[in-house]
Amino acid sequence: MSTLAWFAFASLAAWAWLLLGQGFFWRTDQRLPAPRDGGHARGEPVARPRVVIVVPARDEAGVLPLSLPSLLAQDYPGVAEVILVDDGSTDGTGSLAVELAARRGGLPLTVVSPGEPDAGWTGKLWALRHGMALARARGPEFLLLTDADIAHRPDSLRLLVSAAVENDLDLVSQMARLRAESAWERLVVPAFVYFFAQLYPFRWINRARPRATAAAGGCVLLRTGTAVAAGVPEAIRQAVIDDVSLARAVRRAGGRIWLGLAERVDSVRPYPGLGELWRMVARSAYAQLRHNPLLLAGTVAGLVVVYLVPPVALVACAAGGDGPAAWAGGAAWAVMAGSYVPMLRYYRQPLWLAPLLPFTAFLYLLMTVDSAVRHHRGRGAAWKGRTYARPEAAPER
Repeated sequence: MSTLAWFAFASLAAWAWLLLGQGFFWRTDQRLPAPRDGGHARGEPVARPRVVIVVPARDEAGVLPLSLPSLLAQDYPGVAEVILVDDGSTDGTGSLAVELAARRGGLPLTVVSPGEPDAGWTGKLWALRHGMALARARGPEFLLLTDADIAHRPDSLRLLVSAAVENDLDLVSQMARLRAESAWERLVVPAFVYFFAQLYPFRWINRARPRATAAAGGCVLLRTGTAVAAGVPEAIRQAVIDDVSLARAVRRAGGRIWLGLAERVDSVRPYPGLGELWRMVARSAYAQLRHNPLLLAGTVAGLVVVYLVPPVALVACAAGGDGPAAWAGGAAWAVMAGSYVPMLRYYRQPLWLAPLLPFTAFLYLLMTVDSAVRHHRGRGAAWKGRTYARPEAAPER
């Protein structure tokens, strides 16, 4: 066989393993667990523990009118309130939050401003530190950590608490449904969640004996006592990938974790162009690889073999008469596209995007390399006017 045929068969073998041996990552059926006691209606927790919602916000005036009112309007049957931490905003985020609360009513809102982060802290975790400290003074059993661009349906908090209480979970996290309206968002966003699930299969995370650990930072319900036992956020103060770091800290403290796709939690942040999406991925891609050049090289090689070889083998070898390479490449491409279909359906996108996954993977390859280049040039993870030249990666499991 030709060299390309060997690579095509290697890709096909990799896809057979990914399809069956990687926690069925491609399935989208991991949703909020129902209460264990069938005598209670879904979403009606037996207990009604006190909850404080903590929202770190930096220059979020553009999305706050779409997200904050949804938190204030939660129909949670227990005691709940919202603390918004204005993290050095220059666009009037804090005053807008106060205005929205006065106009819309609902849950009580407190706005605080902690000032610039101390050395060794990332901005979001610095904001969470102050918000969580203020929240703990209220004596809540649970903290809901949610980003300023996340909108919640009115029953979101009730369903989250129900899942945590009835299933004895310490951390319940939902991957918010990201916006996928522009052409670039439709091409890149569903793949972002697909790749995340491939790296951290939700089924493995949610098992009684977990094989992976992760969370989605946009929506995390966390037991206050577990947060204290895990020493967060102080224990992860330098983490750029703060959600995964948080989950690992909770797991090390003996906490039980659940992660799934959201049905009633949505991101309202727009990414209309490729540049915005590129910066979102490049900000943390190299940190995910622990800033290790060998891991970077292995990742690039893996992306090439798994995602790029199949279409190249099919097109090049079909034209050149290399039957084995064309057959193996076509089969691998078909399996790849088929595994992407459930995520496209979840995002309500046309299925003709599935065969374009190799092109999207190529974009992610370039974003990852660019992330490494930025790091080695000292620009590290840049976000909202702050740059972390050498941020810490998520700690090991």
